[in-house]
Amino acid sequence: MIEFTVDYIAKLLEGEVEGNGSIKIKHLGKIESAQPHEITFLSNPKYESSIYTTEAGAVIVNKAFQPKKKLRTTLIRVEDPYLAFTVLLEEYHKLVNFQKQGVEEPSFLGEESQVGEAIYRGAFSYIGKNCNIGKQVKIYPQAYIGDHVQIGDYTVIHSGARVYPGTIIGSHCVIHAGAVIGSDGFGFAPQPDGTYKTIPQVGNVVIGHHVNIGANTAIDCATMGSTVIRDGVKLDNLIQIAHNVELGENTVIAAQTGVSGSTKVGKNCVLAGQVGVVGHLNIGDGSKVGAQAGVGKSLEPGSIELGSPSFDRSKYLRVYASFKNLPDLVARIRQLEKKVLTLSGSEEN
Repeated sequence: MIEFTVDYIAKLLEGEVEGNGSIKIKHLGKIESAQPHEITFLSNPKYESSIYTTEAGAVIVNKAFQPKKKLRTTLIRVEDPYLAFTVLLEEYHKLVNFQKQGVEEPSFLGEESQVGEAIYRGAFSYIGKNCNIGKQVKIYPQAYIGDHVQIGDYTVIHSGARVYPGTIIGSHCVIHAGAVIGSDGFGFAPQPDGTYKTIPQVGNVVIGHHVNIGANTAIDCATMGSTVIRDGVKLDNLIQIAHNVELGENTVIAAQTGVSGSTKVGKNCVLAGQVGVVGHLNIGDGSKVGAQAGVGKSLEPGSIELGSPSFDRSKYLRVYASFKNLPDLVARIRQLEKKVLTLSGSEEN
């Protein structure tokens, strides 16, 4: 059981305690429903009424906060409550994920594979031969690590994840349940008789540091060379990254997006949910693509695209404004047609 005093948390957050600093905190909670052993925060003024009724043991607030009623809770005053609570969430997450150590049986470790100190290997996990696993790595039950895989320090591989042979994963990464790293790319050559011949995919996947890969996301190995996911990339659940794709540093991609083969996405890009990107494109640094957009052309750095097929945001908004007015425009055109026909009939008479 993880347990800290309010005084300890305040020190971690560089905050000031107002109230009972010896209260023991075991969990984090929402201000509306937190219990005495939980800590929460107040950042948005519209939730201020909840601080007067909350049962939380402690609440993180802004240094300038002045209560309008008597409080029943202890305060931790900081410069930015939201940021402070984020820091606390990160620390809590680390403690929860890195408490586990040791080897649960049955589990398998292949020949010539090396593992670092304080590793956790869950029951029914599999590590192939000639692997190199760093320190404090956590491999949860039923995870599969193929031959010749490298995994950096402090990385977490959750239950049911599949890491194919030859994959390289950096440090401080999180691979969530059901993710598949290094499966074959979609490579099939059409034949004269209408069938398709499988093109062997002999490359690998290289993942940088501080990368998060969501549940049931698939990243294909390269046909040749490497599919590359660079440092700081964050991938949501249910994403498809095809063979030989490159994702730049700190790019984030939301659920149900697909990036087709050999496309290069720059750094600090944002692809929203259900975006589709065709193959062999270059998406410039800092580009943003709205939900359900279909990207069929390369984008200059800093582009903002919407629609399917996608085009520039400002133009899209003008077009969409016209689109919403189409029923009225159609009605007006029909009225004009009637007037024209009426005038034509009058002239003929």
